[in-house]
Amino acid sequence: MSGSQEIRGKIDSIRNIQKIAKAMEMISASKIYKTQKRMLVSKPYSETIRKVINHISLGTLEYKHSYFLERRKIQSVGYWIISTDRGLTGGLNINLFRKLLCDFDKWNNLGTNIKLAMIGSKAASFFHCMKPMKIVSCVYGIGDAPEMSSLIGSVRIMLQLYDNNQVDRLYLAYNKFVNTLSQIPQVLQILPIVSVDKTTLRTRYWDYLYEPDSKTLLNSLLQRYIESQVYQGVVENLASEQSARMMAMKTASDNGEVIINDLKLFYNKVRQTKITEELTEIVSGASVM
Repeated sequence: MSGSQEIRGKIDSIRNIQKIAKAMEMISASKIYKTQKRMLVSKPYSETIRKVINHISLGTLEYKHSYFLERRKIQSVGYWIISTDRGLTGGLNINLFRKLLCDFDKWNNLGTNIKLAMIGSKAASFFHCMKPMKIVSCVYGIGDAPEMSSLIGSVRIMLQLYDNNQVDRLYLAYNKFVNTLSQIPQVLQILPIVSVDKTTLRTRYWDYLYEPDSKTLLNSLLQRYIESQVYQGVVENLASEQSARMMAMKTASDNGEVIINDLKLFYNKVRQTKITEELTEIVSGASVM
C-alpha cells in the first residue's frame, strides 16, 4: 500500500496549501474595502488638480514654467515604477513590467538613457540587474496605508533630475484599478505637462488671476500636482494588488479542489486494483488447495 500512502500524503499536502490560499483570499477580501476607499477618497483631488493644470497649460501666462510643454532633445527619460511589495498577485506585476520593457526597447533603440525610481520591492528586484538602466531611487515597505511623506523623497529626486536637464521626460507606471476583476497597466507622461483634451478646453477662456503672482503660485501648485499623481498611482496600485491577490488565491483554492478530486479518483483506482489482486491471490490459493 505504499502507492496509496503516497497519494494520501499528496492529498493532505494539497489540502493544507488550499487552506492557506483560502485564508489569504479572505484576508485580501477584508482589505479590499479599505484600499478602495482610500483610492476613492484621493481620486477627486487628483482629478481636479489635473484639470486645473490642463486649464493653466492653455492660458496666456507671463511666467512660463519649465514643467509645461517645451522642446527638449530627448536624451534621457525617467520612470516612477509602482509595484507591489509582496507576491502572489497573479500577473499583476509582470503585465506592467512587460509593458515597460516594450517602452524601454524603443528608448534603447534611440540611444536614450533610462533612469528609474522604484516604489515597491518587486520592481526593484526585477529591474535591478537590467542594463543600461539606472535606478536612482527605491522605496519599499510602504504598507497598506501609505503616507505622502514616504514618497516625497522619490518625487524630489526625479524632479531635481528634470530641473537639472538630466532627465527630459518623466513617466508614471502603475496598475490602474478598474474593478475587482480588471486591472490595467498604465504608463502616463507626467512631465513635460501636455494638456489632454485641448479641443474642449480651447472653446473656453481658461485664464486665471494669480495672487500673489503666477511664479510663486505655479511653483507650489505644480509640486502638489506631481505629488498627487504619484500618490494616486500608489493607492490605485494597492487596490489592484488586493483584488489581484484575492482572485489569485481563489483560483489557487479552486484548482486545489480539482487536483484533490483527481487524486481521490486515482487513489480509489489504485486501492481497487490492489484489492482485486489480493482477491485473485486468495482464490488462486484456494483452488490449489
